[in-house]
Amino acid sequence: MRVLALGGPGAMGAVAVRVAAGLPAVTEIVVADRDLAAAQALVRRLACTGAPLRARRVDVTDAAALHAALAEADVVLNTVGPYYRFGVAVLGAAIATGTHYLDICDDWEPTLQMLELDGAARAAGVRAVVGMGVSPGVSNLLAALAVRELDTVRDLHTAWPVDVPGSGTDGEAALVAPDGGPSAAAVHWMQQLSGEITVVEGGEPVRRRPLRPVTLALPGGRRGTAYTVGHPEPVTLRRSFGLPGDAANLMVVTRGTAAYLDVLRDDIDAGRLTLHAAAADMAKPTLRRALRSFLRVPALRGPRTLPPFFAAATGTRAGRPATALAHLPGTVAITTTAEATGVPLALGLAQLLDGTIGEPGVHPPETAVDTGRFFRDLAPYTGVPEEVIVEQG
Repeated sequence: MRVLALGGPGAMGAVAVRVAAGLPAVTEIVVADRDLAAAQALVRRLACTGAPLRARRVDVTDAAALHAALAEADVVLNTVGPYYRFGVAVLGAAIATGTHYLDICDDWEPTLQMLELDGAARAAGVRAVVGMGVSPGVSNLLAALAVRELDTVRDLHTAWPVDVPGSGTDGEAALVAPDGGPSAAAVHWMQQLSGEITVVEGGEPVRRRPLRPVTLALPGGRRGTAYTVGHPEPVTLRRSFGLPGDAANLMVVTRGTAAYLDVLRDDIDAGRLTLHAAAADMAKPTLRRALRSFLRVPALRGPRTLPPFFAAATGTRAGRPATALAHLPGTVAITTTAEATGVPLALGLAQLLDGTIGEPGVHPPETAVDTGRFFRDLAPYTGVPEEVIVEQG
């Protein structure tokens, strides 16, 4: 099949293209970007690594050019952000051209808007998976594994690490763009840490300020506190599993970093910092904000023994209260944000190409992807023999 990689030269897109080029069902990959030179550079770098690649200039704000590129592809990998600007438009164009679709959208607002296109996608015979990265993506599939261990489910939390052991090695590097300014990922992070986010309480989506502490007691004696951040997992998991309780996406973060993020959040909300300026400050913390955050540390709780990356479901099993924990091993070979996000996107593509993801419509990962196969396919990239660890308590 012919694959269009929108935003392919970007860090996460390039990883997805590299892995996708080795999939047997891929006959061609068109690396598309508004920066043609960047697309051409990636094509040269990945030449002779698998499927044929060619570069194409596509600006997603040019509707005619976007539709023309999509019309020549069987499936599109969309890594063009921010998704609150481009996600709905690109998916809508893919549906109009009958092109199957996967992305790594980590904005909860456009995720809901894209899920509303389910009927149109089904009518067009288009299969679309929204949020097939690491979080959302891998986190949703861990949640699905945890849910399977219980007879009934009440609460469901997903969590990813910031600066605790198991976070990876590119923490500071991921905050800085090649030009030395803050990365798009860092600016997006500040957006999801400011204003209000959507979480689920009592089975209903509600708006709350981010960085709310959530203390969890998990199987294996693991206990600790993590902090809420805006992400799509709560809203899609609620829809998928009919949760009557609470759901949130959490950051597993040290007390010092949580305190500094709290200071940045306050300054953004008060209009003293733009999202861009806050992201730059996070990459290079200022002494004044560091001192302000130092005063907040004693009031905060730390992650203690929480796993770095996990999903936890509470409910009942055999008529008794139970908690199920699904988590990846603590040490993995994937150590960069680009790898952790781009590899799952390509593995999702593999399932779409061979018909494992077979139902037309717009889906979150947990309702479309074969979780067992996914974690088996992921194992070679993590560098550990375990697929996933599931514990009950």
